[in-house]
Amino acid sequence: MKISAKSMTFTALLAAVICVLGPVSVPIGPVSISLGSLGVYIASCLLGKKYGVAAVLVYVALGAVGLPVFTNAQGGVDKIIGPTGGYIIGYLPCAFITGVVVDRLEKHVWAYPVGLAAGTAVLYAFGTAWYMIQSGVALVPALLVCVLPFLPLDAVKIVAATALCFKLRFLLRKVITRPRKKKEKAPREENPADVDENNVT
Repeated sequence: MKISAKSMTFTALLAAVICVLGPVSVPIGPVSISLGSLGVYIASCLLGKKYGVAAVLVYVALGAVGLPVFTNAQGGVDKIIGPTGGYIIGYLPCAFITGVVVDRLEKHVWAYPVGLAAGTAVLYAFGTAWYMIQSGVALVPALLVCVLPFLPLDAVKIVAATALCFKLRFLLRKVITRPRKKKEKAPREENPADVDENNVT
């Protein structure tokens, strides 16, 4: 399947957006409040399941090799396999599920918060399960640390992503699918010498 240069460009651009938002975080305990999920929301709503996941994968890969794009401006594999690494990996299914819903129901504005809420639920599941494994805590204490503190702000992020992406998604598609204009060939200028030769009888 052919991938257009414009699709690759916007995938890279949205990966960069996640990289910029990811380090913006506020430590409130073992798990920090981060704007990284907002970047994932925007990427998955605008690009859909395939390119949205690709943008997130680029972000995770950049962080894995050491770029400080994760929460608290950290990077490296140690961050991914650490107690909060489940959220980083959970960005991938979050983007996929959100993208699936939005791709199928993109003309309905309600599909955006529904898809984002479903993706966020899976993100919470990955983050909580990994935190429980790494920290050895039970489910209820883990939910108090990994889910409850983030519900209000994530609700605001979902509203913001919906408001931003609902119409922007269609504008972006027009840009990606717009055919390139073919360059018109300039009319060939006649060489005076050729004209003189043609006039010779």
